Amino acid sequence: MPELIPTPTTIPVPGGKIIDEHVGRVNTGTDAVSVAHMKAPADWSEPFQTPEFDEVTLVLAGAVLVDHDGGQLRVDAGQSVITRGGERIRYSTGPEGAEYVAVCLPAFSPETVHRDDDSSDDSSDDSSDGKGDA
Repeated sequence: MPELIPTPTTIPVPGGKIIDEHVGRVNTGTDAVSVAHMKAPADWSEPFQTPEFDEVTLVLAGAVLVDHDGGQLRVDAGQSVITRGGERIRYSTGPEGAEYVAVCLPAFSPETVHRDDDSSDDSSDDSSDGKGDA
């Protein structure tokens, strides 16, 4: 039977980013997938990470920047990107900020994101959910 998710759970994070988890470990107790609506302010960034999960990021407005070992991708509104588990990546935004949807397979968890500890960025996202992971 279909299950309506009437409201997301807002995950508190530093740096001005808003994470509204619709499906995942926090809002629905789902381990297989997480789906979150994200709003990141201008010039936001988080530490590099090497997650165990795949992540699809669909940008709705603005742009998400994805740093990786081969350089940097700019993902503009209307575009999407998939990152694979085991890849070292870092998400950030430019001066326009970004609104996007992040889908993690399996669901995001703090234990499987493997963020670098040496980031000195004050706007880092050290949340218990932290999707952004895009």
